[in-house]
This record gives sequence, structure tokens and C-alpha cells, in this order.
Amino acid sequence: MKKDKHAVLSILRDKILSGALQQGDRLAEIPTAELLGVSRTPVRIAFRALEQEGLLTKLPRRGYQVRQITNDEIAGSVEVRGVLEGLAVRQIVEKDLAPGLTDTLRHCLQAGDELFAERSFNEAKVQAYVEINRQFHDCLVKGSQNNAIAMALQINEHLPMASVNALVFNPEQTEREYERLYYAHQQHHAIVQAITAGQGARAEALMKEHAQAALNSYEQLSASGVSKTIRSE
Repeated sequence: MKKDKHAVLSILRDKILSGALQQGDRLAEIPTAELLGVSRTPVRIAFRALEQEGLLTKLPRRGYQVRQITNDEIAGSVEVRGVLEGLAVRQIVEKDLAPGLTDTLRHCLQAGDELFAERSFNEAKVQAYVEINRQFHDCLVKGSQNNAIAMALQINEHLPMASVNALVFNPEQTEREYERLYYAHQQHHAIVQAITAGQGARAEALMKEHAQAALNSYEQLSASGVSKTIRSE
């Protein structure tokens, strides 16, 4: 299967967070592209994205280096995201719902339901879920009608695992990945139910729990990770 830029990004993120690519390892476009069986372009795009996520550091002359990341740093950034998004959903309930907000959220839920209808997952479906997930979270932040939350999240996104787009997918464990992402989708359902029922405190708690689930996934990944290392020459 041909890997697009999103799949390459997800695979490299998985390798970094699992420890297959270790802190301090140097990465270059050509050997990475050869190992993954892709052209240099998606690798170049992935490197830049991973630098923005705080997982890679650009070297002065050529290539990138896997950044030193601590578990406390990841836990802190994910916790901050959970607090900010929790505040967003609580304010959605406390304020008048923005026009069309409920429809957009339900559209995301329906799209996710269709994606998970067949008990199989591959890289293409993961990327479809990434887009659904992004739309869902963006809708909640905008629905809070609080620009300060959006601005704070933009700053936090440059920390490891803080962005909702920083989704890890291991193509060698599709069954496990299906279960993990399906659970996250069910959390989306619960959050929307709480919002539409006017349960602000419950929606906030569910949003924090949703962020914690992402942290748990990282911890499981880092505990299990082994994969071929990609080094620069």
C-alpha cells in the first residue's frame, strides 16, 4: 500500500514515542525514505510537522535529531490540553449554543460511526479518523466562544503529544489500534450527550478523561516499543 504524507507522519511519530527511534538519534531524508519505501517529499513534510510537535530538533547543517522528551513533559502538556478543552465544553453549556454547533458535532459522530462500522483498520482509515477528530475538537473550542482558550491551545500544541493531530498508529497492530480509537470515538459520543443534556460539569470531566486516555495510549506504546531504527549517514 502506498503511504501518503499523513501515514508517514503517523509511522514516524509512533517510532519516536515507542522508543524505536531513540532520543539523540539523527534522521535524514534519504535513509528514512528508503526504509519506509516512499519518496523524500512526505518524509520532509513529516520531519517539519514533528519539529512543530516538539519531537524533533532541526540540526544546523542537515537533518533532524530526536529530541529529549520526558514522561513528565508529555503528561504535563496532555493535562493542560484536557483542562483547556474541559473548560471549552463547560462554557458551551453555560453559554447559548452557537448556531449549527450540535449539527456539526453529530455529523462528526456519524462519520466516525461509519468509519468504525467494519471491524478493521488501516492507515487510510486512521487518516480519515484524524480529520474527523480534528473537526470534532476544533468545533468544541470554537463553540466555547472564548478566543483565549484557542490561543492557549495553539501555544500548547508545540509541546509533545499536546496536539489532537498527534495521533499515533502502529500499522503492525491494527486490532489494538481499532480498539483504542473506537474507545476514543465512544468518548466523543458521551461528551456530546453531556453537552446536549446541559451537563456542563460532566462534559468537562469527560473531556479531561478523554485527554487522559491519549496519555495512557502513549504510556502503553512507550512500554512496548521496538522497531527498526532510522539513522542518518
